[in-house]
Amino acid sequence: MKKVEFKIYGVVQGVGFRPFISKLATSLSLGGWVKNTSECVELELIGKEEKIEEFLQKLKGDPPPLSKIVKIEKIKEEPFHRSYKPPFKILKSEETKTVSRDKLWIPPDVGTCDACLKEIFSPNDRRYLYPFTNCTNCGPRFTIIIDLPYDREKTTMRAFKMCEDCEREYHDIRDRRFHAQPNACPKCGPQIKLLDREGKEVQGEPLENTLRFLKEGKILAIKGLGGFHLALDALNKEAIMELRRRKRRPHKPFALMAFAPERILKFAEITPEEKELLLSPARPIVLLKKKRNSILPEEIAPNNKYLGFMLPYTPLHYMITKEFDALVMTSGNLSDEPIVYENEEAISKLKDIADFFLIHNREIYTPCDDSIVINKSIIRRARGYTPLPIVGDEELPPILGCGGEEKASFALSRDNTIILSQYIGDLKDIEALDRYEMLIDRFKNLFGIEPRYVVCDLHPLYLSTKYAEKTGLPMLKVQHHHAHLASCMWENGLKNEVIGIILDGTGYGEDETIWGGEILVGDFLKFKRMAYFKPIPLPGGEKAIREPWRIALSYLRKIGKEELIKEAKAKEILRMLELGINSPLSSGCGRLFDAVSAFLGIRKEISYEAQAAIELEGIADENEEESYSTELSESNGRILIDWRKMWKELISDMEKGVPPEKCAMKFHNYVVNSLVEATNVVRKVTNINDVVLSGGVFQNQIILRKTIENLTKRGFKVYHHNEIPTNDQGLAVGQIAICASKIKKGEL
Repeated sequence: MKKVEFKIYGVVQGVGFRPFISKLATSLSLGGWVKNTSECVELELIGKEEKIEEFLQKLKGDPPPLSKIVKIEKIKEEPFHRSYKPPFKILKSEETKTVSRDKLWIPPDVGTCDACLKEIFSPNDRRYLYPFTNCTNCGPRFTIIIDLPYDREKTTMRAFKMCEDCEREYHDIRDRRFHAQPNACPKCGPQIKLLDREGKEVQGEPLENTLRFLKEGKILAIKGLGGFHLALDALNKEAIMELRRRKRRPHKPFALMAFAPERILKFAEITPEEKELLLSPARPIVLLKKKRNSILPEEIAPNNKYLGFMLPYTPLHYMITKEFDALVMTSGNLSDEPIVYENEEAISKLKDIADFFLIHNREIYTPCDDSIVINKSIIRRARGYTPLPIVGDEELPPILGCGGEEKASFALSRDNTIILSQYIGDLKDIEALDRYEMLIDRFKNLFGIEPRYVVCDLHPLYLSTKYAEKTGLPMLKVQHHHAHLASCMWENGLKNEVIGIILDGTGYGEDETIWGGEILVGDFLKFKRMAYFKPIPLPGGEKAIREPWRIALSYLRKIGKEELIKEAKAKEILRMLELGINSPLSSGCGRLFDAVSAFLGIRKEISYEAQAAIELEGIADENEEESYSTELSESNGRILIDWRKMWKELISDMEKGVPPEKCAMKFHNYVVNSLVEATNVVRKVTNINDVVLSGGVFQNQIILRKTIENLTKRGFKVYHHNEIPTNDQGLAVGQIAICASKIKKGEL
């Protein structure tokens, strides 16, 4: 028999951790106690050594769903000689006057739990139809926390004094609202209001009026946990088209919300894994395959095979969605700007889009957009996941990773973790940059991290790079695709050299050209470019990305088939290419997708990022097994993935009348086969068998699945992203991993 004491650090308070510990200890016949302190959870276990070990294994392997254990530290161990073993107890919290901020963690916002949901819809319950019902297991966290430690007085709930009933729940250790900081009820908590475009209150019951206006086809701005949504009836085609017109968003898909998975099944297919994600506490938007016979208007996600659905995650969402098959619930912002989260700002910025505003008086301190997940991989990390630490197995110095420009986010390192910020947006305007700088300051303050180093992208014109330069800290600039490689290595706990297949649209290369279709060999300290797609000039630079027919023209010119592009400006663009004016070289794989999409007539101009490539994936006939021919060549000791033969075969297919769906799939197969063949050549040279996949192109599920399958068949061990986005949002993690390794090696 032993008595052992532990300190457990991480997201372990406000997430039902102590009741979980108590049940687990009791089930293993262990005595002792558990309590919260100002820094961590302290735990004493009394029992047989093997039972204590079993307890630790179960705690590490299957912790409470809302928790994230960073470190378990054994602080005392001694024999236990008494014949009587005490029962396991939950002790009162112990608060110390001095709090070490760098030991504290913040839980993310989580969706309404089943117990609270039952109360909301029980007419005899005191919280019947109360929009701010929550408990220890659910509700707002990160978005309402102003400072640490996590007490009500340091959240935006400090404006609301608890009534006697709520106080009693809050102090009762047996109650599920014990120390639930946002605890409230209709008597003492926040309230909703409905306003018109001028900010005047609409007379009548706000919820009833909201439901009536939505049924009438109105567009409402609704305040949620981390910001505003623009909401409307998803079956109302006219309202959808009106929102597109007002928001100047002609094609980009809208997110959807439905009351329960059963309602989503009317419109989309749901696998058991996807259902689990939908119902998870994080409540992300899950990209689901559209059903062919869906009655949902095509205008919600035009030319897209996925629908982005989420379930309600606040009581207010449940109360509204209950009355509809589905609602459009898209981010409340102006085009390319960050999500709006303050009441006055919403009315000022969204009054030309929304007809009415359903607001509340619980302040959002930190804005946070919705997360997006596909096939268990996070592709936009925000509400429900931020600021959960991403845990590694080595201590890191305090570093600020500034990320990139598109899908901007930053990261901070502390202990053995990296804290990745929520998705912010594209750093192309002052609004996004202001939000980015504000959040960096907020994270540094909340987590008690004062970075000693800063790391950023190699691109000299990125606003994130310019921010890094202003800090005055020792600085490292990291090549874009090396950061992608490192982020996947770090997530998967890899230390040795790997082969990295890194595919995206744009990344500043060491040779000052645009990279994006790369096979690298490297680790956290260095990398070598081993293979890449044959580069092509982009006529007009950024303009070519918005008008993919220009890129198709550039490719076809290289095989003498430029006459196949019939656009009015084709001759003008050819002249630009001949003179080499504003036509930077690019090996970007994303650009090849854009060009093929334009050539097949799928999308010649885009209105949102990667639209041409997304629609190309959307039409691809996955039953087609044929492929265009892979062709590899050599240039300066590197492997070139040549596309000339592919283009000739594609042109031939089009002339023969082969359907675009089959051509699209043969192209996808060509990309996969080319990557696998080139990777195989790299293995022969390096004897490296581990392959990491990263970059935005791997959001394409056909490319991801087939690349993994084909590499695995060749005997490679393949790693990809789940917790860290594969797109540019994950760059900051890779940047920090590289910077930490260089510091450790004495290179910085």
